[in-house]
Amino acid sequence: MSKYGTIPTSSSSSGAAPPPLPLGGGGGASPLDFFSRAKARGATALATRRPWRELADPHALGLPPSLADAYLRVRANLAHYAMNYAIVVLAVVFLSLLWHPASLIVFLVCMVAWLVLYFLRDEPIVLFGRVVGDGAVLAALAAVTLVLLLLTGATANIVSSLLIGVLLVVLHAALHKAEENVDDEVGRWYTPVPPQPAH
Repeated sequence: MSKYGTIPTSSSSSGAAPPPLPLGGGGGASPLDFFSRAKARGATALATRRPWRELADPHALGLPPSLADAYLRVRANLAHYAMNYAIVVLAVVFLSLLWHPASLIVFLVCMVAWLVLYFLRDEPIVLFGRVVGDGAVLAALAAVTLVLLLLTGATANIVSSLLIGVLLVVLHAALHKAEENVDDEVGRWYTPVPPQPAH
């Protein structure tokens, strides 16, 4: 008689429950485990993204009264909207590569490497018995991605799109009033500078 489609009740006659399956990190981890962890990590990363309505609120835009205030706004907004700004820069680079298929393919392959080696990994990378820090992984991935993209022959396109993306981000960060979101980021990314007393 076939047991296909039946649910096993126990593995022994003693009625003891089977041992639980290990969660992640085991040598027998299936690709499904990786994808479920990737989905959970992606959801966690996207949870740090702020609502686009908040980012694009025209009432929150205004010229900063001084250069020091513009600097504080940029610092606060870069911390507050970090994920949104990263998505904007990546979207600008992606759109600029649509007319360069080879560069686009390299970009997509590099994004997969970023996902596997940086964003979605559960355990630290170990090389020659030494743990590689996140900063080193980030620097290596950024350097390899940039070199590979520049080797595809779209150097001017990539550099200009990166400059446009960074300019858009800094311009928005300087114009967006940060009073409402500064308290959320205190101690997380920076220490705010107290205002100078007026004499």
